[in-house]
Amino acid sequence: MPQGTDRPEPSSAGETETVTQALHHLTSYEPGVSWTELDALGFKLRLSELELGAVNVVVQPGQWPLPRVDHLGLALDEDEFFTVLSRAQAKDLRIQEHGGRRTFISTNAGYRLEVHPPREWLDELLAEAEEFRLTELHLLADDPETKALALAELFDVPMFDAEVQIGDTLVRFLPGGPQGRPQLEAERFAVTSETGGSGGAAYS
Repeated sequence: MPQGTDRPEPSSAGETETVTQALHHLTSYEPGVSWTELDALGFKLRLSELELGAVNVVVQPGQWPLPRVDHLGLALDEDEFFTVLSRAQAKDLRIQEHGGRRTFISTNAGYRLEVHPPREWLDELLAEAEEFRLTELHLLADDPETKALALAELFDVPMFDAEVQIGDTLVRFLPGGPQGRPQLEAERFAVTSETGGSGGAAYS
């Protein structure tokens, strides 16, 4: 149940009994239980959140053999946040707000953007950027220029050969991808070594 969600008051004794019985059947599982075991018990995998350093990734099962990207998340300052929303409104792009915590902008280019103003939990995440952060994201697309242009125009930054620099991260759209949502091709991270220096790692 999401935090802050109020459970409705039962309207009858029968509902009270049903709620009580349900609570009596709650079972907790320790970390490390395999998805094979949980699947056999009837669990359905929906969203899983992975976090390391200043990188936060949410994954869920899809219908494609290789991962597609539904949206990119961006941390903005207060002025940037409202400026980007104003540009989206001027372009008549769809904006979805979920409980004041998450704001999505549809780019009309096959993917969405999740934009965040300053928040305490986000500041804590970004404070770990020296440990681990994303420096490049490579995405396969059917129309790289169109997808890159949508990102560049919303953030009012230049585009070079379907590449867009957003803060410290380069987003590169490459040809040969599927229609609609771009396909994840590779990521490059900056990591802090044990000796205190920094290095890079790429995954494809």
